Amino acid sequence: MTDDFTNLTGVPVDLAVTLFQRAESAGFRIPARMSAGGSCRLLATADGWAAVNLARPDDHAALPALFGLLGTVQTTLETAAFRITATELADAAQQLGIAAAVLGSAHGDRVPVRAQRHGPPQPRGFKGLRVVNLSALWAGPLCARLLGLAGAQVTTVESTTRPDGARFGHPDFYRRLHEGHESLVLDFSSGALAEVIADADVVVEASRPRAMRRLGVRAEQFLAARPGRVWVSITGYGRDDDRIAFGDDAAVAGGLTGQDRYGDPVFLGDALADPLTGLYAAHAVARSLRQGGGELLSVSMAACAAAQQRAPVAC
Repeated sequence: MTDDFTNLTGVPVDLAVTLFQRAESAGFRIPARMSAGGSCRLLATADGWAAVNLARPDDHAALPALFGLLGTVQTTLETAAFRITATELADAAQQLGIAAAVLGSAHGDRVPVRAQRHGPPQPRGFKGLRVVNLSALWAGPLCARLLGLAGAQVTTVESTTRPDGARFGHPDFYRRLHEGHESLVLDFSSGALAEVIADADVVVEASRPRAMRRLGVRAEQFLAARPGRVWVSITGYGRDDDRIAFGDDAAVAGGLTGQDRYGDPVFLGDALADPLTGLYAAHAVARSLRQGGGELLSVSMAACAAAQQRAPVAC
């Protein structure tokens, strides 16, 4: 995949640097059953393993409710998990909006990228290409970064009420992802978002489709309005699945884990599904543009991790 992206764009990709640059910047330790970033943990259950990712303050606040759903009180996640199945744990966490996944549950679930044509094709290159990035954290911004290196003009748009969480991480990592990009902060509820993307050729976003529709933005209308456009939709499990995901738990869903000396799973790296998804998304955009665009590219983080687990040399 990286070689094909380079052939399409002229942009070389160092896979090792791309996958591990955040860990290097932040000085993360090698993960085991706690993720490198410290928010996600692999938990032994009654019938296997699951990952639960307490990535946000609200996730920690929801723990009492999670224990209530699991029928336990005043305990730890490790103790609660061991009494139930992996599916029961992941389902209960997802019910409360906590990212969680059963190890290997995304195997064979779907292809990493699904393309649907909604607009007329018109092949074009990257020179003068206008990319609007509405995503945050890692996967979407990496996709936009690679498109920018190929010659596109990238504008990153943030909400006034929900700034990019990566801003609160290591500054060098954030700078690398967004260097050379225009930055725009908007009140999304004002209706201005539709105006911002009106002149775009490519949109990169990582929101549920209904969230975009509430803001007056529809991917299908964007694609139909002008030939050759591309819309990239990055989600945990696909646009038809409301489960949330972050890089570590999505990697677990895809089975992209290592093993300790006892054969039990450990995290293989730092939120690996994030950079893998960014690579898959950028490659899909490059191929779509070459073929004329007009496509909605639905990119599943868990499916990207699963595909890489099945063929780790293919990237």
